[in-house]
Amino acid sequence: MTTDNWLADTRTSYDTVAVSYNDQARDAIGGDPHRRAALEVFADRVKAAGGGPVADLGCGPGHVTAHLRRLGVDAFGIDLFPGMIAVARYDHPDLHFEVGSMTDLHLSDASVAGLLAWWPLIHIPDDEAPTVFAHCRRVLRLGGPLQLGFHVGDTTQLETQHYGGHPMTVYVHRRQPDQVASWLCGAGFEIEVQWLCSPDDHVPQASLFARRSS
Repeated sequence: MTTDNWLADTRTSYDTVAVSYNDQARDAIGGDPHRRAALEVFADRVKAAGGGPVADLGCGPGHVTAHLRRLGVDAFGIDLFPGMIAVARYDHPDLHFEVGSMTDLHLSDASVAGLLAWWPLIHIPDDEAPTVFAHCRRVLRLGGPLQLGFHVGDTTQLETQHYGGHPMTVYVHRRQPDQVASWLCGAGFEIEVQWLCSPDDHVPQASLFARRSS
């Protein structure tokens, strides 16, 4: 199994399913009290650190970005997929969204007060993860919070169809929280809390709450 073309394949795949993805994910926050609680904790941490702009990395169609704004956070969205950004701009014309990659964030040093990355990590190969977290540290202010969401496991799976039966070519990486925490600590973050969500599900999920410590 090779992931050499993962960036281009993932971009093409999610551009293809952007509208269907939006339809399926539209009520994900409203229907999950645990996700809402995680976002409330994140918003409170941003405010406690003095506030400021917050980047929602892998924002997709913008549902979470919009929810953060309702919580009083100055959030904007960044996503790899132009199709997703087009949907986000259409649904949330009052918010700012831009195309960008976690592997090469075009944000200034220490320019954001917080970073949220719910589930884009599942498509990042292991050898790219240190680069991603180095960029996160660079753009985040000292003491600023970072919250990650990801799938828990020890496997990599190729998905060729999803979101209404559309063809895709995307690799889904499942990691153990300790592995993700190790990457974060190596990049200059301090882990504050780990949440394991739905541990009995076929694909458990986890959230890590961290802050830039150096």
